[in-house]
Amino acid sequence: MSERDGLVAHVLDMLRDWGGVGARRMFSGYGLFRQGAMFGLISRDMLYLRVDAGNRADFVAAGSRVFTYRREGREVELRGYMECPPDVLEDPEEMIRWATAAAAAALGALTETPVRKRRLTDKRGARSAKPRKPR
Repeated sequence: MSERDGLVAHVLDMLRDWGGVGARRMFSGYGLFRQGAMFGLISRDMLYLRVDAGNRADFVAAGSRVFTYRREGREVELRGYMECPPDVLEDPEEMIRWATAAAAAALGALTETPVRKRRLTDKRGARSAKPRKPR
């Protein structure tokens, strides 16, 4: 049975009443999207949901692990996604509750303002190309 026919179909079926969820093939798995934000991913027959400060404690309490993958011979952690607890995959109401928190985390990540590098300025506040050496 393929991943699409198995876990992806199961998750989409569980979230059917929540509505507006789509799955898109990405790299070696699938991304789960709602309202333009990726709130989950399925890789190696495991569902990972988006986490932030608002829901991370639930995942930690459930013993969930951070999503990892191999790149150029080393293991890389993607700390924004953690394993969905297996019992959640058996209860549609719980699945919707966890997915709602994951979607809020994903939408929050989209609206965060990226940290910008501070521009170098002279005494008048004008941008300077290079920092000046002290005299």
